[in-house]
Amino acid sequence: MNSALMLRTSLFLAAAFLLSPEAGLAQDQTPLAGTGNQQGTAQGAPIRLTLQDALNLARKNNTQYQAAVTTAGLAREDRTQARDALLPSVAYNNSAIYTQGAGATQAKNTGFPVVFIANNAVHEYVSQANIHEAIDVASVAAWRRVSAAAAVARAQAEIASRGLVVTIVQGFYNVAAAQHKLETAKRGADEGDRFLKITQELEHGGEVAHSDVIKAELQMQDRRRQLQEAQLMLLNARLDFSVMIFPDFNDNFEVVDDLHAAIPLPTLAEVQQQAARDNPNIRAALAAVQEANHDVLGARAGYLPSLALDYFYGIDALHFAVNTAVGNQKFSNLGSSVVGSLNIPIWNWGATQSRIKQAELRRAQAKRELSLAQRTLLAEMRSLYAEAETALNEQEGLRRSAELAEDSLRLTTLRYTKGEATVLEVVDAQTTYALANAGYQDGAVRYRVALANLQTLTGVLTTP
Repeated sequence: MNSALMLRTSLFLAAAFLLSPEAGLAQDQTPLAGTGNQQGTAQGAPIRLTLQDALNLARKNNTQYQAAVTTAGLAREDRTQARDALLPSVAYNNSAIYTQGAGATQAKNTGFPVVFIANNAVHEYVSQANIHEAIDVASVAAWRRVSAAAAVARAQAEIASRGLVVTIVQGFYNVAAAQHKLETAKRGADEGDRFLKITQELEHGGEVAHSDVIKAELQMQDRRRQLQEAQLMLLNARLDFSVMIFPDFNDNFEVVDDLHAAIPLPTLAEVQQQAARDNPNIRAALAAVQEANHDVLGARAGYLPSLALDYFYGIDALHFAVNTAVGNQKFSNLGSSVVGSLNIPIWNWGATQSRIKQAELRRAQAKRELSLAQRTLLAEMRSLYAEAETALNEQEGLRRSAELAEDSLRLTTLRYTKGEATVLEVVDAQTTYALANAGYQDGAVRYRVALANLQTLTGVLTTP
């Protein structure tokens, strides 16, 4: 009987060694920490990233954010082009007109030297500078409308920037939390191995039943599965974060772990003041209303006359030359002219009135969206602040729970070795420790993300 018991004990020990975290890591090389170290050896020292470093990289390389920045840049150039259209333009026109002649006899009889009488001469050369200016209320309204659209695009780029902060903060601290969870899973796996050995030793001494050994082995297997899941979670968190911040694939980095650093929560009054002054959603909605107002003005300008002025200076002569010789005298071909055109709209079958109605409908919708943005800001401000406040208040409790769960596991295991606790109590203590520690890490991430969400309203990122 003793020989059979010793044989079983030997088999359990061998299985524990083969399934231990160290043996598993040596066999499959799946843990991210090992992978990062290997790549760091091959590629050099890993990049050490702070949260601000990650934000700077993301702003340079994130496609969606750069698309918003590009849109704002295009809108800014549209504004420049609309402004330049209001200023006088200068062009230099050159042309030569060759007309079929009427013939000497016909010209002598009729007095007309050309067939196409609209032309000034058989050969006409034009080389003139033209200064053009148009005075049009619609063009002024269009410039103002494009200026407001540029303001909308700038606000949208700011919205994208603040949304990017939330994404990066969540990804950054997900990596940090996954690292903590992996360490906890390793300790849990080690504790499962140690508890299995304790039960085997107690069974060998006849102090506990074999069912305790079975339960301990099941618990050990469960802890090993949790370790593998923690390794996979860290791997996925790092890969997701790498895709967000690097222009090419790179997992040779490490994050500065300040997950549990103390960060104060600003007061609600401070948040309200900053949000009222710096909220990009409100700025975008206000600029959209201004854009709609200018659109209405531009449509109404269709009822008003427009004035165009042109000043010409140069050559409009029979020869392509500055001077023309007639006999022994030279005459200058240079001259100037001014053309003024006044266009007065009379009738266009109601097209102008229809454009005005369209613009007024868009303006009414823009005002409704502004009202919605203001109400949404007030609701989001209270909701996000309450979320951050709740997460902050729960942090101390979660930390204390993790400490108590660790201490409870130690004491329960000690009581079990003295025969004062059951195997189920130990298993329950191990499970409680794993859940409490995971809750502590998740609570810290929740507070960081809540602060980042507040930043989308205030524009101020709270950092340690």
